[in-house]
Amino acid sequence: MTSLTRIVLNTSHRAVRADLTDANSLHKTLMRLAPDGLGPNPRATAGLLFRLENGTDPVLLVQTADHPDLTALPDQYGTAQTRDLTPLFQALTPGLTVRYRITAAPTAARSDGTPTRHPITGKRRGKTTPLTGQDATAWWQRRATTAGLDTTTCWATPRPFPRKDRTQPGPYYALTQFEGLARITDTHLLTNALQTGIGKGKSYGAGLLSLAPA
Repeated sequence: MTSLTRIVLNTSHRAVRADLTDANSLHKTLMRLAPDGLGPNPRATAGLLFRLENGTDPVLLVQTADHPDLTALPDQYGTAQTRDLTPLFQALTPGLTVRYRITAAPTAARSDGTPTRHPITGKRRGKTTPLTGQDATAWWQRRATTAGLDTTTCWATPRPFPRKDRTQPGPYYALTQFEGLARITDTHLLTNALQTGIGKGKSYGAGLLSLAPA
């Protein structure tokens, strides 16, 4: 059962304030919702994807492969409600027009003139480069197509990556929120994209695709 949990954050809580400024801290907090012992790729096994919806009262949308353990969150972290996404998946049909929203981390492998090769496949590899502007929009339109969506409208908005200090070691992604209207072309591809996420940075608030009736 894939679940979606909506958490209205308590911004006066110390842990919430820390998580909103540090992607690593937020990732660790949300991984508490999943059980222990999930193997070498716990986030993927737990199906954990999330997105921060900014506003007067910030909201976290958190998706998990199973029902989350909300008792594992810090006391008074926020007000949470969980729903089963099975009815959403069952309602997906080819030709249906939907509203979509996703905060993603568009990237491309670009050569600096000295590309390396994969040790097994031998394929040329370039440096992973964040994409912004029209390059980011083109990336999303390609990824939407491979996720079973034909986008008809698209609005792109840069989003900050929660990181205290970019000079410190650790991940950094250029995030962009994409939203608009799309027509479903392939329900199998779309269901897989909804469950597993799209693009990089899934541990840090990117990749969660949301759909609603148009």
